Amino acid sequence: MGSGYTQLCAQSGYQVIVLELDYELLNKGLALVNSRLTESVNKGDLSQQDKDAILARTEGTTNMQDFSDCDFVIEAVTEKMQVKKEVFAQLDRICRRDIVLATNTSVLSVIDIGAVTKRPDKVLGIHMNPLMSPLAEIVKTLATSEETLEIGKKFSKSLGKDFIIARDTPGFVVNRLLTPFLLNAIRMLEAGIATKDDIDTGFVRGLGYPMGPLAMLDIIGLDTVLLGATAMYEDLKDPQYAAPTLLQKMVTAGWLGCKAGKGFYEYR
Repeated sequence: MGSGYTQLCAQSGYQVIVLELDYELLNKGLALVNSRLTESVNKGDLSQQDKDAILARTEGTTNMQDFSDCDFVIEAVTEKMQVKKEVFAQLDRICRRDIVLATNTSVLSVIDIGAVTKRPDKVLGIHMNPLMSPLAEIVKTLATSEETLEIGKKFSKSLGKDFIIARDTPGFVVNRLLTPFLLNAIRMLEAGIATKDDIDTGFVRGLGYPMGPLAMLDIIGLDTVLLGATAMYEDLKDPQYAAPTLLQKMVTAGWLGCKAGKGFYEYR
């Protein structure tokens, strides 16, 4: 998500500063951006001049203090409430009082995240998959001001995204619907009803989906899905959000999907 936002914002003309925990992770993320841009150049979708300009607008850091002059901030850390709260508390101290702080959380309460700041009216959710989805979910909390909401809309449009407005409820709109679908695909595999290939082929060839649910899980990251589903289950107490045993075991084994080289499928 972090590398995707970095690339999309820089491609959209923004000067971007991206933060990581250490230089190893930072360089890995920036290398991923460079690799995707190089692929676009090789395909003829992007000129070398445009690639160079995008990279020139991108700066990496491991010091959050470098955000002090930013006009807009998007958080895309792991789906753990305490971690997000710590990040927002730091951002609130460092960033100018007039700017909007956005979270890319896919399921967590945005108002709980914003409550650790002194600007809950300037906190909102902007949930999207930056490079894969044409849609942004803009999440308005009870405290989010109309001015902040308008900034979120304009920002999403500037990235070339359509948007929907979602209430600050577990999973919002997309993941409230998507998560049971993904978990049921795992349950079907776990029960031996069909193979992983047949489950995914059924959705791609039978229903016209661009990819099957198990392939989608690998792309999202199994750890991310587990964290999100668990958070929704704890909030809603609805068994359709309870994580299947197979998902829990795969995360324990480190089979997290594409980013780990192995999930339901194997990747090079």
